[in-house]
Order: sequence, then structure tokens, then C-alpha cells
Amino acid sequence: MGKGLILGTVFSIVNFILMAQMLPHRMGKSKNKTFFLSFGSMFLRYFILAVPLVIAIKLDQYNFISVVFGIFMIQFIILADHLFSLIASRREKQV
Repeated sequence: MGKGLILGTVFSIVNFILMAQMLPHRMGKSKNKTFFLSFGSMFLRYFILAVPLVIAIKLDQYNFISVVFGIFMIQFIILADHLFSLIASRREKQV
């Protein structure tokens, strides 16, 4: 299960890195060019996220459910960090 979690997490990290790298390329472009860049970026990132799922289906050494959890692990950690920061800032305001 650990291998699947790591596999999904690594590909999720690559997804976020690509998203961050592609964002500046869309700024200042025409509407049509921005649409096609966004669509292409989204297609590429979905393809990258599909790779660990296909690997988990094809190879028995990776658990499919743990790969899915690994893919969503980065998003969960970002959300949890934001919630903890929000709770901490509210506690500081009360004190």
C-alpha cells in the first residue's frame, strides 16, 4: 500500500509543478490562445494523473485505492494547512 501512496503522491506533485509552470504562460495572451493553452495544459495534467492509475491496474505490486489516495494527498494537505492556519489566526484574535 505504501508504494501506491508514494506513486500517486509523486505524480500529484508533478501535476502541481506543471500547473504552476503553465500559469505564467497564459498571462497576456489573446482569448483564443489562452483557451487552447488552458485546454492543452488540462489535458496534459489529466494524462499525467492517469499514468499512476494505469500502472496500479496493470501491476499487482501497487494497490489501486492507495494510488487514488496518494493522488489526492497533496490537495488534502494543502486544505488541512489552510484550515489550521485559519484556526490559529482566529485563536490569536481571541487572545
